[in-house]
Amino acid sequence: MTQQNQNALEATDQRTRRTVNSWVLYDWANSAFATVIMAAVFPVYYRSLARNAGLSNEDATAAWSYTNSAGMLLIALAGPVLGVLADITGRKKALLGLFTALGIVGSASLVVLGGDNYLLGSLLFVVGLVGFAGGNVFYESLLPHIAREGELDGISTRGYALGYLGGGLLLVLNLVWLSHPSWFFMPDRDFALRACFISVAVWWLVFSLPLFRYVPEPAGRGREPFSGRIVLESFRRIVRTFREIRRYRELALFLIAFWIYNDGIGTIIKIAVAFGDEIGIAQNDLMLALVLTQFVGFPCALAFGRLGPWMGTKRAILLGLAAYMVICLLGFFMKTAAHFYALAVMVGLVQGGT
Repeated sequence: MTQQNQNALEATDQRTRRTVNSWVLYDWANSAFATVIMAAVFPVYYRSLARNAGLSNEDATAAWSYTNSAGMLLIALAGPVLGVLADITGRKKALLGLFTALGIVGSASLVVLGGDNYLLGSLLFVVGLVGFAGGNVFYESLLPHIAREGELDGISTRGYALGYLGGGLLLVLNLVWLSHPSWFFMPDRDFALRACFISVAVWWLVFSLPLFRYVPEPAGRGREPFSGRIVLESFRRIVRTFREIRRYRELALFLIAFWIYNDGIGTIIKIAVAFGDEIGIAQNDLMLALVLTQFVGFPCALAFGRLGPWMGTKRAILLGLAAYMVICLLGFFMKTAAHFYALAVMVGLVQGGT
C-alpha cells in the first residue's frame, strides 16, 4: 500500500470516528431532558403546582401520568407519518433539528411556571416531550448509516452510556444548585429550580451541535420537496406498510413486543419520582437515587454492549426484562427512601441494556 493510500485510509477512519462520536454525543445532550425534567426535578415540581390548585396527593400523580400519556399519544400518532416524510424527503437531520429545537424551547419555557398553573405545565412539558421523543425517532434512524457491520450494538450502548453520564453530571450540578443556591449567587431555591430548566435547554443545544455539523445526511432516493402531496403519500405508505407487516410474523411480533416493553420501561422512568414523592420520600433522596441510577447505568450499559454478542441480543433483552419484572413487584411494596435507593440501583443495572 502506498503512503498516499495509507494517509487516505487514516483520514477516512478519522472522519468515521468523528462522525460516530458526534452521533453518540447527542445522547449526552438530550439525556439532560430525560434525567432532569422527565424523571427527577420536574415531576415533583409539577405535583406541587397541582396540589396548589387543590388536587389531592393521588390526583396530582394521576395528572402527571395523564400528561405523559398525552405526549406519548401525540408521538404515536405522528411518528409513523414523520418517519415516512423523512424517507420521502431525505431530510432526517432536518427533522431531527426541528424536534430538537422544539424540545429545547419546551424545556426553557418551564421557567414561566409558578403558583397553581399545572395545566400550563402539562402543555409546556408535552411540547418538550414531543421534541425529545420525536427527535429520538430521527436520531436513531441515523445509526445504521454511520455504523459498520457488527458495530450497531456497541455504538448504541456507547450512546446510552454517555447519556447516563451526561444526564447524571447535570443532575448533580442541579442538585447542588437546589441545595445551596447561595453558593452560585442565586437568591433562593425557586430561582435555582428555574435555572435547572434553563440549564437543560443550554446543555441540549450545545452538545447537539457536533451531530449537526459532522454527521452527514444519509444518502438515499428521497429528495423531494415538502408539499401537501408528500403528506398524502406518507399516509398511503403507512397503510401499505401495515398491510405488509401482516405478512411478516416475526416483524409484527417484534413491533408488538417492543411497544409493550418499551412503554413499560418508560412508565417506570416517568412515574417513579412522582410516586416516591406521593408516598412521602424526601425530594433530595429522590434526586440522589436518580443520580445513583445514572452512574450505575453508565458502566452497565457498556457491559450490555458486550453481553449481546456473547449471549445473543434477544437473551440479553430477556434478562433485562426479567430484572424489570422483579423491580415492578418490589416497587409495589416500597415505603422508605432505602427501598427507593435499592430499586434505583436495580434499574441502573438493566435500563440502558434493555
